[in-house]
Amino acid sequence: MTGAAEHDRFVGVLSATLGGARVDDLTRLSGGASRETWRFVADGRPLVVQRQRAGDIRDMMVEARVVAAAARAEVPVPTLVASEHNEDGSAFMIVEAIEGETIARKIQRNDEFEHARTLLPEQFGAALAAIHTIEPEPGMETVDQIAHYTEAIDGFVEAGTGRPQPMLELVRRWLIDHRPPTVDPVVVHGDFRLGNLIVDENGLSAVIDWELAHLGDPMEDLGWLCVKAWRFGQAPPVAGLGDYERLFEAYEAAGGHPVDPIVVRWWEVMGTWKWAIMCTLQASVHLSGAARSHELAAIGRRVCESEHDLFLALEGRW
Repeated sequence: MTGAAEHDRFVGVLSATLGGARVDDLTRLSGGASRETWRFVADGRPLVVQRQRAGDIRDMMVEARVVAAAARAEVPVPTLVASEHNEDGSAFMIVEAIEGETIARKIQRNDEFEHARTLLPEQFGAALAAIHTIEPEPGMETVDQIAHYTEAIDGFVEAGTGRPQPMLELVRRWLIDHRPPTVDPVVVHGDFRLGNLIVDENGLSAVIDWELAHLGDPMEDLGWLCVKAWRFGQAPPVAGLGDYERLFEAYEAAGGHPVDPIVVRWWEVMGTWKWAIMCTLQASVHLSGAARSHELAAIGRRVCESEHDLFLALEGRW
């Protein structure tokens, strides 16, 4: 969104969507390649809107339905207020504003979250158990992640904008050789980690950013939460906050699927491999000149960090 005219137009759209409510204090919080996040007040009620740009292949209306279904499954999520898809492919979703913190280093270190840190591993397990009971929504898909990310990295190399990465090929073969048995798919969040969780002094307030929700193995979410990159420099494996056993026991106690630590470990390796490829692809956007960005360039430098983590994983030393 650029310019006062566009800002005012969007205020009008939001007001109309909310039945003529007075919209004040529309302020941008963050932005990404495919969407923007804004906070505003409608007739005195604090709300958040995520705005998806035209051209994004994901259907935000599926995400909106999943958020509503998550609330019905008693997952802590912001209340869905409204959603709208436009003819040009753009879309937006309005939810209630939840107070709290999402920045990992603050949650892990600040004194105000000392009590919350004692509760979070168990709360994460309970939230994931609830997520995995959500009724699938039309439009949700199951994706073979090995095939998907192999295609991504191969296409990157074939286009001449990347280079072969032997460590990623080694891990890909390990993943294929050790792939766990197929299970009946459930709804998984797809990006359950610090950064996508709102935390206050009492622990987990809300699970946000459902754009990657899909159908898959429930152990995927547990493994992704434990990926070394999402520990943000802290030693405990569960988001840098707790041990595996606390997460697994809380998950099962809340009605989650039986946990096989070996399968979770496979998904943890998969998540690290996937993150390395995602870093490579994001850096390529900068290196190709499509979008010059210090942030994207810095993310590219994290590929070697993930490769190091993968060496440790295969040696059983993380």
